[in-house]
Amino acid sequence: MAGHDRHRAAKMIEAGIHSVIVIPLRARDVTLGVAHFYRWQRPEPFEADDLTVAEEVVARAAVCVDNARRFTREHHAALTLQHSLLRVTTPEQSAATTACRHLPAAGPTGVGGDWFDIIPLSGARLGLIVGDVPGRGVHAVADAARLRTAVRALAQQDPAPDELLAQLDDIVAQAAEAAEYHPEAPTAGIGTTCLYAVYDPVARRCSLAGAAHLPPVVVQPSGVPLFPELRPGPPLGLGAMPFETTDIDLPEGSTLALYTNGLLRGERGHRDIGTVLHTLRRTLTHPDGSLEQACDAVLDALLPSRTPDDDAILLLARTNALGPDRVATWDLPLDPAIVGQARSLTGSQLAAWQLDELAFTTELIVSELVTNAIRYARAPIQLRLIRAASLICEVSDASSTSPHMRQAADTDEAGRGLFMIAQMADRWGTRYSLTGKTIWAECATPSSDTVE
Repeated sequence: MAGHDRHRAAKMIEAGIHSVIVIPLRARDVTLGVAHFYRWQRPEPFEADDLTVAEEVVARAAVCVDNARRFTREHHAALTLQHSLLRVTTPEQSAATTACRHLPAAGPTGVGGDWFDIIPLSGARLGLIVGDVPGRGVHAVADAARLRTAVRALAQQDPAPDELLAQLDDIVAQAAEAAEYHPEAPTAGIGTTCLYAVYDPVARRCSLAGAAHLPPVVVQPSGVPLFPELRPGPPLGLGAMPFETTDIDLPEGSTLALYTNGLLRGERGHRDIGTVLHTLRRTLTHPDGSLEQACDAVLDALLPSRTPDDDAILLLARTNALGPDRVATWDLPLDPAIVGQARSLTGSQLAAWQLDELAFTTELIVSELVTNAIRYARAPIQLRLIRAASLICEVSDASSTSPHMRQAADTDEAGRGLFMIAQMADRWGTRYSLTGKTIWAECATPSSDTVE
């Protein structure tokens, strides 16, 4: 070493250094650096015992450095995955205005598995969910990503909140059985808590179901806050008891706040939950401010330094309402002759809404849906048009028969109805209720058309 750097060698001799030990810093077959040991105050040179001690010190230091390097790499990977997971892009919707804040855990144990989503549903409704997967690190974030994807897929089937959580509970239980053979991912999401809410701007009603999660905060337009009493459910994956849905009426302009426990634990933990919930409720009692301001106000009150011990999520939604001027409903008799009248009613309503350019497409969709309901379903039959961020056409009946699209042969005289609807509409689907089903189709409105 000294022979390759004469200037450095001269400095070492000038300082009185006469013995040097050079040991590579290696851990897990990776060279992390080089350690140097110098002796200059004692005249004796390094001996074999000194080399043994130095090698032991360097070996332990190498393991510590490698652990720190691996932790930093895993922490960075978990953050990257989490940021990708929680990137929510919601198309324009009319049910509510939303705002959210997510703060990853700042402690040495790493980021957690907190997650949320905002899901547009049929009938201008909106789904909101927050969840907390137990554990920390990449595995917890991966479990959260898997559950978030599952919720997205299940929500498109329009189940009630309790039914969605029941299906999600089965998914977690099945994943846990598979994870028994993979000890690197021992939890597989077992013990996950979550809260799922569906808001209907036409009925102005919110349906909620929880899996051992903290209840939401509801702030009425007057600024009066309350905690709805939800029927408790078990954490996901335990299968201990059924989930139950709670319905609450929300006047237009109400604010719904969903959050995870990291928001309440704060930056030092061990805080009185009652006091923190009171602070949260008091901070949200300003209905005139924007949701972005409300989010910042809550974080200023509960997490002023923005460094929580655990992942913290706050999701706010301020409800809108679609009044009679945005919704048209007709009860139809079980008579094939009513199809022409349904088309006429649709055309008149679209003219009143100044959506004449959608008349041809919408009348054709209505004709197909009403004809199918009269031919294959049971009364009562109802036609509903909703003017939201898009134009929504719904036909409901008392049958639970599941329609499906098929490819009709050239010689078939029927079987093309749903295929035509799928080609003309931007989205379509079926949702079920206790009294039957609803087939719906959405068509994008002109860009100049806005929902007040």
